[in-house]
Amino acid sequence: MDKLAVGVIGVGHLGKHHARILADLKECELYGVVDIDQRRAEEIAAQYQTRAFVDYHDLIGKVDAVSIAAPTIWHYQIARDFLAEGIDVLVEKPMTETLEHARELIDLADRHKAILQVGHLERFNGAVLALEKYIYDPRFIESHRIAPFVERGVDVDVVLDLMIHDIDIILSLVKSRARRIEAVGVPVISSKIDIANARLEFENGCLANVTASRVSLKKERKMRIFQKDAYFSLNYAESKLYSCTLSKEAESSSPYPFQIVRNDIPVQEIEPLRAELEAFVHSCRSREKPTVSGEEGYEALCVAFKILEKISTS
Repeated sequence: MDKLAVGVIGVGHLGKHHARILADLKECELYGVVDIDQRRAEEIAAQYQTRAFVDYHDLIGKVDAVSIAAPTIWHYQIARDFLAEGIDVLVEKPMTETLEHARELIDLADRHKAILQVGHLERFNGAVLALEKYIYDPRFIESHRIAPFVERGVDVDVVLDLMIHDIDIILSLVKSRARRIEAVGVPVISSKIDIANARLEFENGCLANVTASRVSLKKERKMRIFQKDAYFSLNYAESKLYSCTLSKEAESSSPYPFQIVRNDIPVQEIEPLRAELEAFVHSCRSREKPTVSGEEGYEALCVAFKILEKISTS
């Protein structure tokens, strides 16, 4: 099978790593990179011995697939133009600025039999991949995703910038629709919501408490999941996972007929972005459904917008 001709659109903070990895994958030919900053495009193109463009339309007819790491406001327009030509698309999260645009991209991909994958990177975190095999009936989930303020990313609020990662993971674990959402949030430094908390109640009875902040003094990305027989603690940043379970073998000094045992769960060391791009390339070549489909990206976006609606009326 011939190599997959791919392009990267937007080679800023994240896009440069898309270019690095795609240039390294043996199944791919990095045909070119695009950035409205010509010097930046030329710099990254030279680094990976490929072509530089300032207009993404120059890739149409030349590539089989594209990875879109441009600012969110451009996701819909760029993805639409490639999907309309039957070109496979990986679009970074958040998928689009509106639900209507997200649905249109899904419909376009279906109509033109193109792959549409959404870049929810945490799905490919080694700890998340290790966790999936243990979760069968989560009853309560708590997540914290906090970080210091940086100007990059303030084109959207913290719900679409940070919280949406955890929304996607929670939806993938709970496998149920949210029937009730309560949320609060405030702008602190930017003109958009910088810190938010949401309480999600699902149709199957699971509850999730989700906090995201981009105005903290430290970085933390953690989630705790409780089900009937165990509690799991996941550290995204360190890619670590452990569980706490009950053992009927109590310590001799304990007044209880059991003890709580911590179990460190092995986690494979992987680069999540590499795993995400490898999965995208595999879907493009095999025509299999992507790990994070357009529909899943849409569902996460739906919940995010409901949270924002609740914040606006709180």
